[in-house]
Amino acid sequence: MFKRVMVAVVGIPFLLLVLIWAPDWATMALVAAMCAIGSHELMHAAAGEKGRRLIPLSAAAAALVPVCVYLEESVRNAKLTTMPVLPVTAALAMVFVFLLFVCAILHYGKETAIPFADVTAAIFGGLVFPLMLSCLLRLRLTGGVIGKALVFLPLCIAFGSDTFALFAGMLFGKHKLAPHVSPKKTVEGAIGGLVGGVFGALLLTVIVTHIIRDAFMGPVHILLFGIIGSFVSQIGDLSFSVIKREFGVKDYGKLLPGHGGILDRFDSVTFVAPFVWLTISILPFL
Repeated sequence: MFKRVMVAVVGIPFLLLVLIWAPDWATMALVAAMCAIGSHELMHAAAGEKGRRLIPLSAAAAALVPVCVYLEESVRNAKLTTMPVLPVTAALAMVFVFLLFVCAILHYGKETAIPFADVTAAIFGGLVFPLMLSCLLRLRLTGGVIGKALVFLPLCIAFGSDTFALFAGMLFGKHKLAPHVSPKKTVEGAIGGLVGGVFGALLLTVIVTHIIRDAFMGPVHILLFGIIGSFVSQIGDLSFSVIKREFGVKDYGKLLPGHGGILDRFDSVTFVAPFVWLTISILPFL
């Protein structure tokens, strides 16, 4: 517990510095680093010995995804330019998948043949996971104070849900939620997590409203993001737990003492960030 607290003591001010006061490109750099490390962690957990030669390619692609997203969003948000928005993210995805299968073809039929399961792990680690986590960057690039606030919404929902689920499970947990995936998680903890998601959204709203002296989210929006976001957050947590159980891994890494790796700490955020971004994009009520 002490290690977890110390990581929070150091990590929270660092996130505030990067996501609020630093320029947009600092968020891009942070997300790119997280994506590269997360891809490396996933491949070490899920890929076999023969597939691990794909780690450098997967990590490089993962790091480039936020860069491509940054370039696209910067052009899209620029008001004094006629430059078209080039689909650089789609181009990266095409080249990456192409190179993966070139590697598979070159090694096929040999002792060094790369199993298809390892190729799919590389696609998930080098493309799918970074695209999901890069939604944090998309939220940050929304612009102005609102963008700086929105980037914290997935974090507040996910961390609030995780914290409340932990304590609710410890205090009231009796009924197992998914015993084969995560033996310690309970139905009572999951319900507590829903409350935590709402609390996280509410806390962020109170803080942002105080800063901008204007309403940030109304009660309906807080409940929508809090409850559904917490549900998505818990599915994200369990999803990455499925991968760990499948391959007999306790933690994805040791980068964050008391938490594990990037995937251990940001598994929930990885799912919540796309939910928040897509919801705002489809229903632009903020």
